[in-house]
Amino acid sequence: MRRVVFNQKGGVGKSTITCNLAAIAASRGKRTLVVDLDPQGNSTHYLMGKAADTLEKTLADMFDQTLRLRLLNDRVESYVHRTPFERLDILPSAPALEELMSKLESRYKIYKLRDALDELADDYDMVFIDTPPALNFYTRSALIAAQRCLIPFDCDDFSRRALYALLENVTELKSDHNEDLEIEGIVVNQFQPRAALPQRIVQELQQEGLPVLTSFLSASVKIRESHEQAKPMIHLDPSHKLAKEFTALYDSLQGRRAAT
Repeated sequence: MRRVVFNQKGGVGKSTITCNLAAIAASRGKRTLVVDLDPQGNSTHYLMGKAADTLEKTLADMFDQTLRLRLLNDRVESYVHRTPFERLDILPSAPALEELMSKLESRYKIYKLRDALDELADDYDMVFIDTPPALNFYTRSALIAAQRCLIPFDCDDFSRRALYALLENVTELKSDHNEDLEIEGIVVNQFQPRAALPQRIVQELQQEGLPVLTSFLSASVKIRESHEQAKPMIHLDPSHKLAKEFTALYDSLQGRRAAT
């Protein structure tokens, strides 16, 4: 199962959701891979800590290889790195992804990520793909490579306005490039149950028939500590409310998958 976590708006928790769901999957015995397509590398730093700054053979190197005419290319698995967490690996990001993007787009390498993950298919049970906050070459590559799309949503009016265009973009890409892609659901993040605006916005989205998942993620300063220590919540503090919410979200996704 390949899931892409995507929203064109920044600051909605894509990397946090990606890494925490992946960490839970790995803790449940699933061979799990995180693919970090964002040049900022938040997921890479979240899972690798200080080691992220010295990694060799990143996702940028893998994409760069596709631009070069070589008889023998390095296997995709040579770009995969182990994280400190058992059964959890990463295809790490690098800032060079930014400068490579125009070259990759002009050479129409949009299917190379899907091909790479096909090559790794026997090695992993679950793949989670983190994306940059834009509809660009990398996010399109991820949507083409994935089977399910999770959309983080942070309960403000700007996010709501952007959500409709995002859903249209995903639907169009599904029609043109990846008929297997399904919108798995909208993940309500940084939810404040005592505030009136988030409650009203979520209720209205539900009334419109949008696929809002019922497992909400609370706003919590604990997540900053999780980022700083490079430990997903299940490893930092499994008894914390937010860790339990991530677990409930993961279980609901697994339940939806089993139902289909």
